[in-house]
Amino acid sequence: MASASGTAIDLASLWLLYSMGVGAGLAAATGYALGTAAHWFVSSRFVFPDRLANVGLKRGWQQVLFVVSAICGIATTGMIVGWGVAAGAPLWLAKGAAMAASFFALFLMRLTIVFRARK
Repeated sequence: MASASGTAIDLASLWLLYSMGVGAGLAAATGYALGTAAHWFVSSRFVFPDRLANVGLKRGWQQVLFVVSAICGIATTGMIVGWGVAAGAPLWLAKGAAMAASFFALFLMRLTIVFRARK
């Protein structure tokens, strides 16, 4: 659910920005960032609600870790899409490759670090 909502916003933003003339890498990174904001909301409230830190410093630290993971995803997405399109791949293929790479990396990062089980 979190990935689907974030992906919908990500892809809609990508296609809109790219059709407006924004470069593929920047459009992909921007769409990813917008999708990430939606992803935090869904992840923290529906996917990992029992792992959401209490309000205060612990929640703030968890949000920082989420943003760090998102920055990794944004960088990965921007680079893969930018390189793919520059190499002649269709935008949808480059974005698909970036989505697959970032999905697995970020899910593992968020499961084991950001929303790790409480002790």
